[in-house]
Amino acid sequence: MATYNIKPGNDETPEKPIWRKNLSMTYAGSEGKGYYEKVIWRQGGRLWLLLTVLVLSLFSCTPGGPQDKSTYMVIKGHTQGTTYMVKYSSADSTSWKGQIQKILNEVDSSMSTYRDGSIISRINRNDTTVRADDHFRKVFQTARRVSRLTDGAFDITVAPLVNAWGFGFTERTGVDSAKIDSLLAFVGYRSIRLEDERVYKSDRRTMIDMNAIAQGYAVDALSRFLETQQVENYLVEIGGEVRTKGVNPQGQVWRIGIDQPIDSSSARQRKLQAIARVQNRSVATSGNYRKFYIKDGVKYSHTINPQTGYPVRHSLLSVSVFAEKCVFADALATAFMVMGQEESKQFLQKHPDIGAYFIYSDQEGRFRVDYTSNIKDLIRNL
Repeated sequence: MATYNIKPGNDETPEKPIWRKNLSMTYAGSEGKGYYEKVIWRQGGRLWLLLTVLVLSLFSCTPGGPQDKSTYMVIKGHTQGTTYMVKYSSADSTSWKGQIQKILNEVDSSMSTYRDGSIISRINRNDTTVRADDHFRKVFQTARRVSRLTDGAFDITVAPLVNAWGFGFTERTGVDSAKIDSLLAFVGYRSIRLEDERVYKSDRRTMIDMNAIAQGYAVDALSRFLETQQVENYLVEIGGEVRTKGVNPQGQVWRIGIDQPIDSSSARQRKLQAIARVQNRSVATSGNYRKFYIKDGVKYSHTINPQTGYPVRHSLLSVSVFAEKCVFADALATAFMVMGQEESKQFLQKHPDIGAYFIYSDQEGRFRVDYTSNIKDLIRNL
């Protein structure tokens, strides 16, 4: 089986197939079926995620099928502390690299907490001269909607708590019940509002972190751009969040691998739990099984409940959300990890247009899966 690795960089050329054997990488021939895998580190708050997209032949610029003379272009690089990959059909091999990078730079300049001069960083410093741009406004409005729908399980003001527990954009601080209570005093999505391009806070200590939603938004932004260019087939992926349209180069539905939740960041120890067929929709995944630390024998996961102030502790290991818009799927994936499996399923019963694939552990520590009926025909468990 050939493995196609997407390496960081700005290449637009097809990746060469390689074979994996005894942990060594060697180049092999171009024939045969295969898949490519990509190991992603989401900085500032989510997880290591293995994204696997199955293909039937080379991952390359090849015709899209017997009736399709289009070439599939591949553009990749870095953004938001992680990597991205855009693959799309083009009859004349048009490269949209410059336009794609421009959009990503705009989103990064708006919502990256790792850029001192970004809009969000200036808001967190209480800069009264900063104005929200269109990207920020759209994400803020979606975040507020999801916060309301999930009764605060999703909350972009959770930043002080995430930082305190050591999973944010500042160094970990000493944490005890008194510290948590003091932080909760200025955490809560109702404590901020957006009016006339300005963010107003009830407490100056309130801080915003959009890492749990910004990548999904960027996926949508790139997808919208491709559609304005009449691109009929594409896959856009940023940090493991995915949106697809149409078909892959072989004229088939795009297929996405869902990672088995193993407590390891080593690619060689990873296994797929399932394969999902994804067409004209988005998938975003969140999990607790790789972003954690152990202190005094206690395991602390990166998902913080914004209402209690503490890391969540339940049997849900990961959830992949299927929705039309990736920004919505991204936010809901985080919310579901806070809510837990049963509460999330109750939510999904009221929202039949959204699908979810849950991986959880039973009392014996074995992996179990559960998923909504509306994606049953899209899933193949391995």
